Amino acid sequence: MSEKAALEDSDANQNHGKLEAAVPEPAGHDRGQETALYRRRWLIVLLFSSYSLCNSFQWIQYGIISNIFMKFYSVDAFTINWMSMIYMLTYIPFIFPVTWLLDRKGLRIIAIVATALNCAGTWVKVASVKPNLFFVSFLGQFCCSCAQVFILGMPSKIASVWFGSEEVSTACSIGVFGNQLGIAIGFLVPPILVPNVDDMDELAHHISIMFYITAGVATFLFVVVIFVFQERPKLPPTQAQATARSIPPEQYSYTASIRRLLRNKPFILLVVSYGLNVGCFYAVGTLLNQMIIEHYPNEEVNAGRIGLTIVIAGMVGSLICGVWLDRTKTYKQTTLAIYCMTLVGMIVYAATLSLGHLWVVFITAGSLGFFMTGYLPLGFEFAVELTYPESEGTSSGLLNCSAQVFGIIFTIAQGEIIERYGTLAGNIFLCIFLLIGTVITGLIKSDLRRQNANLLAKREAERNTTGQDYGATALLSKPETPPLSHL
Repeated sequence: MSEKAALEDSDANQNHGKLEAAVPEPAGHDRGQETALYRRRWLIVLLFSSYSLCNSFQWIQYGIISNIFMKFYSVDAFTINWMSMIYMLTYIPFIFPVTWLLDRKGLRIIAIVATALNCAGTWVKVASVKPNLFFVSFLGQFCCSCAQVFILGMPSKIASVWFGSEEVSTACSIGVFGNQLGIAIGFLVPPILVPNVDDMDELAHHISIMFYITAGVATFLFVVVIFVFQERPKLPPTQAQATARSIPPEQYSYTASIRRLLRNKPFILLVVSYGLNVGCFYAVGTLLNQMIIEHYPNEEVNAGRIGLTIVIAGMVGSLICGVWLDRTKTYKQTTLAIYCMTLVGMIVYAATLSLGHLWVVFITAGSLGFFMTGYLPLGFEFAVELTYPESEGTSSGLLNCSAQVFGIIFTIAQGEIIERYGTLAGNIFLCIFLLIGTVITGLIKSDLRRQNANLLAKREAERNTTGQDYGATALLSKPETPPLSHL
């Protein structure tokens, strides 16, 4: 049954008390468990994208105007860099208990905790707008970084729990889209709301406005999540998800799942290559203001616009890649092609940054962003394929943990290289590791377990249906006269 026809049929039955419209797939006694798609799935993924946006905005809001916050709080550049790196550092020790909690308590509890922590962090930062209260601002950022642990690994989980096999990659891309859009706004808005003025009272006023706006949005989203966010649909969207639901909780061991993932060689190679790519993106995002200001003084606003260009281009790349994967299922080939183009984009960006033409930087940065941040949902979905039926939250958590580790290493190392040898040397440093990541990606064996599970379920259903039809035909055509041998 088509989705449109199913929805029309559902609307026609509203008088019978049906509150949600579903798209039931043809089902029978021998066709496996009943599956359905619910219109509410789009609300769930968009709500997730919204609170992910609010959280990721705060990751970069200090770094993109680092020179202004350095002046206001009287701290050095390395200290301000830690306002971004705390997001990476916090993730590493907390991801394992959070993924365990996700498996035990489900999506709704994780969503509520994430928005609660994010909301609390924004209001703590509202109280930190004085030059001597940097530690309070850092505490607020720490709360927001804890919220991020409950957010980053969710897109693939939401996609698997709510969406059909032909739209999981697109849904995952929409989930990642919110994170990217938040980073884009984080690049664009702070330089506009907080201009580089010398009067400290005026500067405090501008910072306060930015913090109040963020707190208001975070509070609104927290309330909406409490009343709207749903754990999972009544019926599973795919046979693969139905199989995952059928596993009794007492038979699932989180530690055993971790051990199986660590023995999965293709997945481990993906963990390393994903960490190298996303770690480079974290370093570029954190240090972008410093790189631009070195070659183009007093261009804080344009630095933010360049960051915006990187992320907007990446959002387009993410959506295109998600739709492409849903149609072609070419996970390995697409991931490798995007990785190669990320390396090329980084080389071109490094070579043109110091030419003295901002318009060139906009173009090269946009090209880099299209592939570098467009890679994010590819890694999530490829990981789920390689590790099915393991929990999507666990595989995504390990990917992000790798990204945070490399992000901290690359940010600190590139920051030191830029300070001593300049931006070109710092960007060449990242190019070397992107080359290593490209080679590792080429070594990954493409074992698409989730797709294979769905295909096997469909073939079994078709085989059973064919058998039933053949049996019915045989009964209808049974001769009424006895066989010749009996005469």
